[in-house]
Parts: sequence; C-alpha cells; structure tokens
Amino acid sequence: MAKSWTPQSWTEAEARHHPVYEDGAVLDRVTGTLGSFPPLVFAGEARALQADLAQVAAGKGFLLQGGDCAESFAEFHPNNIRDTFRVLLQMAVVLTFASKQPVVKVGRMAGQFAKPRSAPTETIGGVELPSYLGDIINGIEFEPEIRRNDPERMLRAYSQSAATLNLLRAFSTGGYANLRQVHKWTLDHIGKSPWGERFADMADRIGEALDFMAACGVDPMTVPQLQGTSFYTSHEALLLPYEQALTRQDSLTGQWYDCSAHMLWIGDRTRFEGSAHVEFLRGVGNPLGMKCGPSLAPDALLRLLDVLNPAREAGRITLIARFGHDKVEAGLPALVRAVKAEGHPVVWSCDPMHGNVIKADSGYKTRPFERILAEVRGFFAVHRAEGTHAGGIHVEMTGQDVTECTGGLVDITDARLADRYHTHCDPRLNGAQSIELAFLLAEMLNLELQDGARGTAVLAS
Repeated sequence: MAKSWTPQSWTEAEARHHPVYEDGAVLDRVTGTLGSFPPLVFAGEARALQADLAQVAAGKGFLLQGGDCAESFAEFHPNNIRDTFRVLLQMAVVLTFASKQPVVKVGRMAGQFAKPRSAPTETIGGVELPSYLGDIINGIEFEPEIRRNDPERMLRAYSQSAATLNLLRAFSTGGYANLRQVHKWTLDHIGKSPWGERFADMADRIGEALDFMAACGVDPMTVPQLQGTSFYTSHEALLLPYEQALTRQDSLTGQWYDCSAHMLWIGDRTRFEGSAHVEFLRGVGNPLGMKCGPSLAPDALLRLLDVLNPAREAGRITLIARFGHDKVEAGLPALVRAVKAEGHPVVWSCDPMHGNVIKADSGYKTRPFERILAEVRGFFAVHRAEGTHAGGIHVEMTGQDVTECTGGLVDITDARLADRYHTHCDPRLNGAQSIELAFLLAEMLNLELQDGARGTAVLAS
C-alpha cells in the first residue's frame, strides 16, 4: 500500500537537480508569501484539460504542446507572448484542418523558468561558477552574485506567470482567437516564408466555409467554438518549493492541485523510482507528463505509471518520447508495447527536440530541422506498426524570428546562427519552422487516418 501523501512528503525523498539555498529562513519566508497568493490556475481548468486529453488518449484528438525552452525575465514582453500564441494557433489550425480532429493546445508558458543542467558548475576563462538553472533560481550573467541561488526570484516568476496567464486568457477568449481572424495571425516573417502562401490558401478555405455557414443561416458569430479557444499552460515541475507553495486543496472535491499550471511534467533526469518529483506529483490532481528516453526500461515505466496513475484515469498521463532521430524506432516500441499490454490509457507525444542537440562548427548549440523531422516520422512509424495513436507533439519554439535551429525551407545555415541567437538555454524553432513542422505533421496525421479507415473497412468486410 502506498504511503500517505501530503504536499510536503516529497521532502523525505531524493530530489535531484534541485537548488541548494544558503538561507533557509529566506526560503521559508518566500514560500510562505507564495502560499498566501491566489492560485495561478484553477482546479476546474485542470479537470477540463484532463477531459480533453482523455479524448486524445482514445484516438480522438491531438495534443499540441509548445513554447520556450526557458522563459526569461529579460525577454518578458506582451509582443513575445502574443507572437508565440499566434504561431501555436496557426499550428493548431493546420493540424485540425488536416486531421478533422480537435487539437488540444498547451503552452510551455507562464511558468517554464527552471531547467535541469548536465553539470552543477561551468568554467569560463578559468573561473568556475554555479550553472545557470533558470531565472526562477539564478541569473544567466556569469557573475558570482547573479549565479547565487536566490529564493526571491520565485516572487518575480509568480508575478510574470500571472501577467502572462492574464494575457493568454484575453487572447484565447476575447476575440483574438476567432476563426474570422485567421488571416491576421500570420507574422510578417512567416508570411515571407515558403509556407506563408500555403497557410494563406488554407485560411481562404476556412473563410469560405464560414461564409457558407452564414449563407445557410448558421451565424459563425453565435457559435462559441468559433469565437475563442481553450488554451492551457504547462511546465516542468522542477523547483518543488515553488510548486508546493502553489498547491491548493480544491473546495469542491477535496483533491489537491498544483495551481502553478494546468499540466506539469517530470523530466528525463527526475523520473527515477524514489524521486521527490514523482512523490510530489503523484498526489496532485493535475494532468501529468513524463519524459521517456533511451534510459527508461519498460518495467520501470510501468512501475512509475502505477505510482502516478493507480486508478488508470484517462487523460491523467501523457508520455513524452524523447529519443533522438537515430534511436526512436529502436527504443520506443518496447515502451509502447508494455503500456498497451498493461492497458494504461496514456497519450503518446513526441518531443523531437531534446535528443537532437548538436554543437555546430560555429560553436553554437543547435538542432537540425531534418533531425527533428526524422524523429517525428520515426515516432509516427512506431505507432502505425504497433496499432497505437501518435497523439501529440512537444516542441520548443517561439514566435520570434530567431536563428537557433538550422535547416527547414527558410534554410538557416550554421553561418547564420549568430544572426539572432537569443535563447536562454536550448535552441528553439522559429515561427516559420514551426509552421513548416505543422504542415508536415498534418501529412502524417492524414496517413494515420487513412490507415485507420482502411483497417475499419477490412474489419467490416
């Protein structure tokens, strides 16, 4: 029998990739202040997301999850939030139009501040300092005082998350996401890309469909589903004192929810058995994600699923595969088969970013677009072979016209990486590359639908 859970029971387990704070009294004061603040999201919203993800798990939808590698205090600006939201809307429209299925939209936004690092320190010019762990913990500038872990940063992260959520709610429900605005979502640099014309053509077809509805007496302006969209937030639940401070007991159900985001995930480095992060998240009611990489054995995955979702609730767990383009078709099938055999109702999503980082000749970390696409294709191929649903995509991207990932039809070369390399951590797809990926994903979803239709026809005959 599992031991009883409390919001602080994680403190008795092993917490890897967790910062050490010099002054425990300051940490207690900050978390106490956070504990008195209003929740950032609400339990009912988290339950709505789980219901949407349950449909995806049943093969009746697709999960689009994307946003910054690591949000920063310096780049906090309403235009950056708006532009990333716009690109996610465009991607979702492309995927919905192709698959004829709903797309669940989840941003890596309003809380994605903490990052695990491969080494606790870094050395520059013979000087060794703590690694940058994300703006919620320390600063990116290579200076001793700024690299000090500072609990006060949690308060600024909360404030920025609240402002971001406020803007996202306004965009998603205040008319900006109205399908009549679909032509206006295209950013200038995307419109000039090879995919801009193709998106414009699709937007024309959507407009014609809305005109047809109006001519038939169905006013699109009175259909709520066409006036706005549901948009959820997510981040890696890495900094547990912050997560605990924002955990609240729902007054309707009595269930605990981590009210820092609608969905939280466990990273590849913190999903081991006996993990403090697993211990914390097993007790909250939010939908959960878990990264699955080459080091995860099928038996270990099944044990973790039994801990995190003992009741086997549909929509509770999203498994985010991150193998690398050259490992996905060899490593993923064993996990898919094990989960399918045990009957766990999960969403399978593909993270084609984290296994495909290379160091370019220029010295910049990058992710070649062709490797990203190759992993996505391998992911879909595995699910077609296993008879399971390729249910989602999880990408690090931005609406900004950055030059961080090479390739794509915009043809970012190694020599151009320095032009607009702005990320605080890992390289992101820019808006044009994100739209290109969406169109290529749409082709794969169409193939999956055609395979499903053929299978149904064979059974019927």
